[in-house]
Amino acid sequence: MTEILISALVIFTLRMVGITFSTLRILMVVRGRKTLAWLFGLSQALTYITALGWVLSDLGNWTKFLGYAMGFATGLVIGMIIENRLAIGYTNISIISPHRGIETAEGLRDEGYAVTEVSAHGRDGAVAILHCSVLRKYESQIINTITRLDPDAFITAKNVYLVQHGFWNS
Repeated sequence: MTEILISALVIFTLRMVGITFSTLRILMVVRGRKTLAWLFGLSQALTYITALGWVLSDLGNWTKFLGYAMGFATGLVIGMIIENRLAIGYTNISIISPHRGIETAEGLRDEGYAVTEVSAHGRDGAVAILHCSVLRKYESQIINTITRLDPDAFITAKNVYLVQHGFWNS
């Protein structure tokens, strides 16, 4: 019985690590990080082959299947957590402000962020649209600042693949 549980735990661990590598590999591909994508891909393939070999060595052992499935699911979450903490890349924050656009832009600039202002017309009249591209590691910090400066602002954030020129608060 101990051997069965140990093999299930080994499979769980291998699959968890492999899927963590897989999640990070995909994110590195999206961000154009070729070397890291290659390294994560190699590691993913090695752990996959090893885990699958353990499962196929005893197809009648349901604990191995359970370890494989649970490792897969856990690896996805761990990969997402790691990637979020690494915060590699850039984010473009768009702010739609019906009343405090100028003040919000000035407040962000005072904190060292570059902001582009655009005048626009919304459902209820004139609004300011502000664009601010930042390193992802500053995303929550700048969103907190925006919320403090303009609690009614509509905020969206999207990942940016290519960044060329401009002013960066590093």
